[in-house]
Amino acid sequence: MSAPAQPDLPTKKRQEEEPGGRMSFFEHLVELRKRIIHSLAAILIGMVVGLMLSQRFINYIVDPMREALRAAGLEDRLYYTSPQGYVSLLINLGLYLGIAIAMPVVLYEIWQFVAPGLYKNERKAVAGFIFSSMFLFLCGIAFGYFIMLPQVLRFLISFASSGPIKPLISVNEYFDLILVVLLGLGVIFELPVLIFILSMFGIVTPKFLMKNFRYAMLVITILAAVVTPTPDANTMLIFMAPMVVLYFVGVFISYLVFRKKQREARESEAG
Repeated sequence: MSAPAQPDLPTKKRQEEEPGGRMSFFEHLVELRKRIIHSLAAILIGMVVGLMLSQRFINYIVDPMREALRAAGLEDRLYYTSPQGYVSLLINLGLYLGIAIAMPVVLYEIWQFVAPGLYKNERKAVAGFIFSSMFLFLCGIAFGYFIMLPQVLRFLISFASSGPIKPLISVNEYFDLILVVLLGLGVIFELPVLIFILSMFGIVTPKFLMKNFRYAMLVITILAAVVTPTPDANTMLIFMAPMVVLYFVGVFISYLVFRKKQREARESEAG
């Protein structure tokens, strides 16, 4: 009787290095529960800190709207229309600040859940993953605050600057508007990170991304038309421009990941 086939050395070594591959479905669920609890605890602590800081951030929130009102020759004041309106604004702002504060921990927990399914050298990218995710998210918010939001507000206020009807801006409704713009752009700027993760798992390749660029442009155009809060074509183009650039940044990142995987495959075969 022939002896059972033994796994080759690279495979055996890979199995020893990849604890995620030996985890059962129940163990994956336990790990997921652990990561969710840690993330929720970080968000809760962040929200407490955010509530303590929210009043200091009010001026930064209302400055773009006040600037748009002044540019239109209107009174640069915002109002709340219910007794609890201002307190509600402080609470909502504090909660979102808390999520932003907790985001590095949440990203770390996401990576810790995903990392066991990767090779050992790929798991070393955790610091780069967290840093790049936060950096791109903050870049998206900065782009929205300094470029996108002033453009949107000037367009919206321009209709009332010369007519008999003058705007009475509710600070709560204004906060809802900027939340959509800033958080939406922050999430959209994560596109290269998403492509990086999909490329590491072999779901997409640079060739696939370039071949389907026309479909990506269609999705980008539809997304820009839906998310942009004005019907202005210039504003929509301003929204689309960074999305197209980020897509090509993602293609380049996918190319680097693809090249690295090819090199490691050749080294494995040679060894």
